[in-house]
Amino acid sequence: MSLVMGLYAGVRVGNFIKDSMDLDWHSIANITGDLATLKKTIQTLNNRINGTHSPKVMEQELLAQMLQNQGKQPNRNNVRNIGG
Repeated sequence: MSLVMGLYAGVRVGNFIKDSMDLDWHSIANITGDLATLKKTIQTLNNRINGTHSPKVMEQELLAQMLQNQGKQPNRNNVRNIGG
């Protein structure tokens, strides 16, 4: 069984080396840049779908927090500071 697995792994490594002979560093750099661009595009699309990228959502959350904080603040009109 281990001989078969070793031969299979050797064949796969050989195929990988043969397939990657035509690649140069310029092609690899282009592929890497394209993948980074694609990843950023997918993240932006997911954020738009989830609604986290929308400015309206951010404004609504900020407004809700401000309204909650207004109710929690104690009345400070009768506070007298002593000291100096």
